[in-house]
Amino acid sequence: MSQAATGQVRWTVADVELLAADEWKSYEIVDGELFVTRAPHWGHQGTTGNIHFELQAWSRTSDLGEARTTPGIIFTDADSVIPDVVWISTERLAALLDEAGHLTGAPELVVEVLSPGVTNERRDKEAKLKLYSIQGVQEYWIVNWQLQQVEIYRRDKAQLGLVATLLPGDEITSPMLPGFCCPIAQFFI
Repeated sequence: MSQAATGQVRWTVADVELLAADEWKSYEIVDGELFVTRAPHWGHQGTTGNIHFELQAWSRTSDLGEARTTPGIIFTDADSVIPDVVWISTERLAALLDEAGHLTGAPELVVEVLSPGVTNERRDKEAKLKLYSIQGVQEYWIVNWQLQQVEIYRRDKAQLGLVATLLPGDEITSPMLPGFCCPIAQFFI
């Protein structure tokens, strides 16, 4: 743990490795700021599983890549996160997977399912949005399982920007996932 000139503590991957292991908590670092979360709500987990199922089913038929839940992504020593779901192409996966089984760069698609609370929402809608923009994520879905809506952010030049907010009557598609089409309602069953 280092201390910046501003007096603010900056956490690193090495610092988190020294914390006591607790299977009910996850530790993420964004720009040196430590975020600790508990195991998510049942509804959050169900939504995460449904999104993964839809992406993985499409991936198996398209053979273009893979979807995974809660993968570790170590971008830098001060930026290490555990998104809810990612989709990564076969080519990118081969280049970005380290010997410990962590991604070391941006998957094409990242999905975060919101947990209740201002801190959690700020982390996903501000800190992680900025991080994923900087690191080159092509598409970012922020899913609110309580409101049953999905915000879609897509890369435009060097930044992720909001392009749509989808509700249960809508279908989700993506230019990165040719032929993928899923009713939003399927995420929340």
